Amino acid sequence: MARRHALTVEAGAGLGAAIGVLLVVTGVEVIEGPGPRLVPWLAIAPFLAAAFAPWRWVVGVGALATATAALLVCMDTGGTETEGDTPIGPVIGLALATLASVAVSVIRQTQNERYAELVKLARVAQEAVLSPLGPRVGQLAVAGRYVSASAAADIGGDLYEALDTPFGVRMIIGDVTGKGIDAVRTASLVLGAYRHVAYERSDLREIVADLDRAVSRAAGDEEFVTAALVEERGGTLTVVNCGHPAPLLLRHGRVIPLDPPSTAPPLGLSPRVVPRVERLEPGDRLLLFTDGLGEARRAGRTSGDFFPIQERAWALLGHGTVVHGLASLESALVEWVRGQFDDDIALLLLEYTGAAPPAEPAVPSWEIGGTAVSRP
Repeated sequence: MARRHALTVEAGAGLGAAIGVLLVVTGVEVIEGPGPRLVPWLAIAPFLAAAFAPWRWVVGVGALATATAALLVCMDTGGTETEGDTPIGPVIGLALATLASVAVSVIRQTQNERYAELVKLARVAQEAVLSPLGPRVGQLAVAGRYVSASAAADIGGDLYEALDTPFGVRMIIGDVTGKGIDAVRTASLVLGAYRHVAYERSDLREIVADLDRAVSRAAGDEEFVTAALVEERGGTLTVVNCGHPAPLLLRHGRVIPLDPPSTAPPLGLSPRVVPRVERLEPGDRLLLFTDGLGEARRAGRTSGDFFPIQERAWALLGHGTVVHGLASLESALVEWVRGQFDDDIALLLLEYTGAAPPAEPAVPSWEIGGTAVSRP
């Protein structure tokens, strides 16, 4: 609807400019007096309309331009003709210019419709890969956002998912090397495999092994997928990382990067992951993101000055709902890069709404032979 409104406004502006050309050329011609000196310039009007307006509007502008040319020629009583030149010449020229401009308009409109259809298909493909999230999954409030670097379509190789499984709430965020349809195909493969094995495997390391085999079988030699997998089970958070930016834990005004105990390569390169385990507290938030966030560079700078996500994370994401948090982050990003993103960005923001972790139970002891010993 918004795009259709924008096209209508654009067409109206083009039509207004074309009418303006007609008025200016006609006014100058009348002021200059006899002799169709500027009549050929009326051809600008239909071609200007053809650049913005539908072909039916172009026909109207061309007909008006041709009629204006005929009127100006008829008003010319000064007799400035030379051999081989007749007063009807400019009128015929305007008629031919109108036909050419209509052809231009038809070709442009056909290309625009084809482009719009491709954009629509790209969005459908992206929605098929990334299913809608939230507002709640298990004991987590969840919001997801995909920020595309392409103005044409929201399509790329970044991926995310959140599932409520028998083993707790499980989430994945990842980034496929490359762009375009091949990246989308690989992202779809990873998500399809993940949506199956997340319900079957009790250990995140087993899920990583399954996904690694899937990527190795299907992807090319130089294609891999960075990914972070997160599980929330009974207030315990487990994170495994395959070459991906570390998630950020937001707690009481602090931002804590959940770096892995040891580094591991991406999926497709046989990662051996070591889980990181944290206890969650009510109100804790977790930001998962792809590397496009860390690489977002301030517009107009050639080096450095990347978006300071750790310094600004709490101010942007620590208040309001998780949906509002992601909206504020995206607004800050757009302002930082002035709308010129170099890479796609996938974002997941989670908030733990469960109970506080239980206190560690005291180790019971009892007397054996007059000596207090700990229960094994």
